[in-house]
Amino acid sequence: MLAYTPVSEAGGVGKTTTAGTLAVAHARVGLDVLCIDLDTQNGSLTYLFGPDGYDRGDSSADNLVKHMVDSPEGPFDGLVETVEAGVDLIPSHNMLEDLPELLIQEQEKASKLGRSYSVYHQLHRVLDEANVRDRYDVLIVDTAGKAGPVLYNALVATGNVVIPFEATAKGQESIEGLDDLVTGLEENTGVDVGVLAVVPIGFKGTNDQQEILDELREGPFDVPIVIGERASLMEGSWRQQCSPFAYVDEHRSRERDHEMDTLEAFEDLARHLEREAGIVEGVA
Repeated sequence: MLAYTPVSEAGGVGKTTTAGTLAVAHARVGLDVLCIDLDTQNGSLTYLFGPDGYDRGDSSADNLVKHMVDSPEGPFDGLVETVEAGVDLIPSHNMLEDLPELLIQEQEKASKLGRSYSVYHQLHRVLDEANVRDRYDVLIVDTAGKAGPVLYNALVATGNVVIPFEATAKGQESIEGLDDLVTGLEENTGVDVGVLAVVPIGFKGTNDQQEILDELREGPFDVPIVIGERASLMEGSWRQQCSPFAYVDEHRSRERDHEMDTLEAFEDLARHLEREAGIVEGVA
């Protein structure tokens, strides 16, 4: 199984768009994909894919948080919404804001009963009990990216990260911080975190950016593709609540070469990740 969490030190670099676009790229070649939205913000996979009739504010509805604190009100499959390209999505819920506090309460309860309890392993437990690794080819968990129990649950569940990277002079400081980011994640979760890819986004080909890209490629992490500056494509996708693939197919009157190049780059990245996980068999 291919499992990963998009992670970035900085906001606004296209982390959630990257997650959604890759999910569709995996599904378009026939892979079974499950996305989990652990992002409490409105700019999340749940908004991007817009499942019909879903209300993230319905406190009476069963949701992933209730399963993570061992108080489910229905089966795991009841959490799943099928969205674009057949991607299965477990949507975000407003109760996610209370998840850190709820996990700590469960930990305290377990301690009083003399039981061990890890606040960082509850998503892993839920997915394991639902046999997700046997049922899906790809698992993508998207979070707000802030350090804490929500992000760490995602990382324990997936074990791998894809790092969208701002390809600007402003982002150059983050190059040296990538090692520290991964080390910090490993120290806090107690698991080895694999970096599947660093993805420069917003690349315009300036001399400064080329220098940054060269420095990044000399580092320890894989940089399989580069995404150019595609603000119009990405903003259009969010406005229409769909992936860039659907946006170009359904909402563009003509093909634009630079946008087709972007979609091809995401497909190349998806194939690269699939090969790394050894799930290339059966991929069209």
